[in-house]
Amino acid sequence: MTELTKRATVYLEPELHKALRIKSAETTYSISDMVNDAIRNELASDADDLAAFRDRRAEPVMGFEELVNRLKRDGRI
Repeated sequence: MTELTKRATVYLEPELHKALRIKSAETTYSISDMVNDAIRNELASDADDLAAFRDRRAEPVMGFEELVNRLKRDGRI
């Protein structure tokens, strides 16, 4: 651990904890490493989603009723 590492209490479901313990024993990764990686991946996914929303914010918005009416008018439903 580095001096920048922070300690946190996290409550895991028993089966998830068991899986992490087994994976940790069979690999070179600690449970902390795996949890940190999972959190990084989740935050990276959120960042990608936010970027996609930002990139599409200028697109026109269509309401559900308008969409259904268009589909019906075009013979798709």
